[in-house]
Amino acid sequence: EVQLMESGGGLVEPGGSLRLSCVASGFTFRTNYMTWVRKVQGKELEWVASISNSGEHVFYEDSVKGRFTASRENAKNTLYLQLNSLKPEDTAMYYCLQGFVCRDGSWCPTPPGQGTRVIVSS
Repeated sequence: EVQLMESGGGLVEPGGSLRLSCVASGFTFRTNYMTWVRKVQGKELEWVASISNSGEHVFYEDSVKGRFTASRENAKNTLYLQLNSLKPEDTAMYYCLQGFVCRDGSWCPTPPGQGTRVIVSS
């Protein structure tokens, strides 16, 4: 069973930073692309970033490019998302997903994890 456990969210002022983590189990993490998505209440899941299995290739949604950085430690089965220069519109529940999914209307599964909440507010 695929399990993904997100953490690291919190309340931060505009311009602040957070580092999200996602610990994976139940599949061979190192051979899979991984994806970060976020959800605002009442809206659909929004693709944020995807990272190749080696970490060499990373793709970002335009609004987070230059502010967010996705990375991974395959030895620890862990995915990260560094959030810098946060804006109020980044407020959402953040989830990680197995695979390169949810981008540009592609298949987007229901996140198996609980997510981690990011609130950007002064």
